[in-house]
Amino acid sequence: MKKMQRFDQINVIPFIDIMLVLLVMVLTTATFIKSGVIEVELPESQSKQLQEKTDDEVNIVIDKKGTLFIDNVKVDMRQLEEKLRDISNDQTVVLRSDKEAAFHYFVDVMDILKKLEHEQLYIVTKESSQ
Repeated sequence: MKKMQRFDQINVIPFIDIMLVLLVMVLTTATFIKSGVIEVELPESQSKQLQEKTDDEVNIVIDKKGTLFIDNVKVDMRQLEEKLRDISNDQTVVLRSDKEAAFHYFVDVMDILKKLEHEQLYIVTKESSQ
């Protein structure tokens, strides 16, 4: 009869594998947190909703340098807020932002619209090529 062999040691190889996976995840996450940037391409959308242009809509454009235009007139944030304050809250606002523009310009415009309680807002994107 064969005698059973006794194991006096613990197999640590699975433990080391798990620790290495966790280390890779922590280092990857720490890199994104430190740089603060996760690269994304905007603005593309899977669906494209066609909208009829009306005479009472206000067009806001943010170019890639962050320059603001309202109805093709260059303005700064203060002037944009003044012009939006003069229009009715029911008037449609169409926002187009270049995908290379800094996101904070988009957020600043959205903050102004929210503060002034504009609810008729369209954000224009291009249809993705998928």
